Amino acid sequence: GLYFGSFNPIHHGHLIIAESVLNLTDLQKVWFVLSPQNPLKPSNSLLNEYDRLHLVNLAIEGNENLKAVDVEFRLPKPSYTITTLTYLQEKYPDHEFFVIMGSDSFLNLSKWKNYDALIKNYSFIIYLRPGFALPVGNSENIKFTTLAAPLLDISATYIRNLIKNNKSIR
Repeated sequence: GLYFGSFNPIHHGHLIIAESVLNLTDLQKVWFVLSPQNPLKPSNSLLNEYDRLHLVNLAIEGNENLKAVDVEFRLPKPSYTITTLTYLQEKYPDHEFFVIMGSDSFLNLSKWKNYDALIKNYSFIIYLRPGFALPVGNSENIKFTTLAAPLLDISATYIRNLIKNNKSIR
């Protein structure tokens, strides 16, 4: 399972989703694919990509089923999911990759680069987020599995704002 994100910073919500994917699907590993520059987000608010990678590695330390992946550091920027998937599929031809994302991101998938190639060639594991229900019917033949992972009402933006205001993030 490929869990793409800025992880700016990684938090318990991310870890709960990754563990839920492992517990509720047949996937054996979840790779945190750290995006140095998401084309849909301003890059000036991001921590250094190597600092974010270090934080992900600290957060998953000791869990052999979770892995931090810096593949997008070496690919053209901004980072496009289809570019990374194509690269990984060529590098690991024996792997079957699933894209892990929230229902909020899934509903915006049509705005992504080469959206049609994504839905044609890859399967998705969608964790449901409050306020972002998935359509009942699926006329585009998108292959996806939904799971109801426990969700925390927390975000990286909230954490960054606490830090900015010299508040505790505990």
